[in-house]
Amino acid sequence: MPRVVASDDPMIDTALLREKLDAEVVAAETDDEAALAAAAEGADALVVDVNTPVTAAVLDELDDLRIVARAGVGIDNVDVGAAAENGVQVTNVPEYCTDEVATHTVTLLLDCIRTVAAYDRDVRNGNWGWERTRPVHRVRGRTLGLVSFGPIARRVREQVRGFDLDVVAYDPYVDETDMAEAGVEKVTLDDLYERADYVSLHAPLTDDTRGMVDAGALEAMQDHAVLVNTGRGGLIDEEALLDALRNEAIAAAGLDVLCQEPPEPDHPLTGLDNCIVTPHAAWYSEEAREELNATVAANVRAALAGETPPDYIDPDTDWL
Repeated sequence: MPRVVASDDPMIDTALLREKLDAEVVAAETDDEAALAAAAEGADALVVDVNTPVTAAVLDELDDLRIVARAGVGIDNVDVGAAAENGVQVTNVPEYCTDEVATHTVTLLLDCIRTVAAYDRDVRNGNWGWERTRPVHRVRGRTLGLVSFGPIARRVREQVRGFDLDVVAYDPYVDETDMAEAGVEKVTLDDLYERADYVSLHAPLTDDTRGMVDAGALEAMQDHAVLVNTGRGGLIDEEALLDALRNEAIAAAGLDVLCQEPPEPDHPLTGLDNCIVTPHAAWYSEEAREELNATVAANVRAALAGETPPDYIDPDTDWL
């Protein structure tokens, strides 16, 4: 019977995987290379969360492995090239939470703009006053900048149509005509940082995008700008963001992802009044979790049957 090792993560439903796969399915700690290599010895399949480092060194040790099924969208924690060299297929679940992440993005954006969380904290502390948070500006007529224009960013664009925003986007892999059909203007990244009142990050984490929001990018943004990140924590230089928020170089940030997850208890961004942090929860709904695990099971089942899984990641794809 094939052996499937899954990260011990509440988003991965091992009971459902056992139900759908004719395999032994076990949950294990996989947060570092040594733990992963030990747990996955003899495994035919790995089902991994965002924090599992599937490196070349680990893959070289797993002679029986046929598939690494990422339980999520991003694959920045998986060495796809090394997997291919070892004859291991890599899959993800590309669109199980498109609606959820888009909705969470818009929620964080509106909260930052309207200072809802700050008002709530202030009232809970016994205060009452509209003037007690930072200045609030009208949304209509502002510009939203989308960094990447994939499925989630496109859904965000649809969800904000009623707010009368101008929308611009940067994505080197999407042509101008495609964006124009969605009512979006294609711009350079520098132009986006300078023009956008609101900047929303949706890019994958790659060598090219890591730290793309650095001190220079933040300096280019307007002082009333709001930055939202529901993509990957590594897209932002957190020290530079901390400085920008403390010095009011930008107005606020709404973050669902951080460079280290979970963060240390005293992480400075979590202590700022002009920064909202949620625990990498943008993906979550009960429906999304069910779809995620069903899709993972389908990918693993195909690989174990000697087939190409539906969500196979081509190691030669341009954006890796």
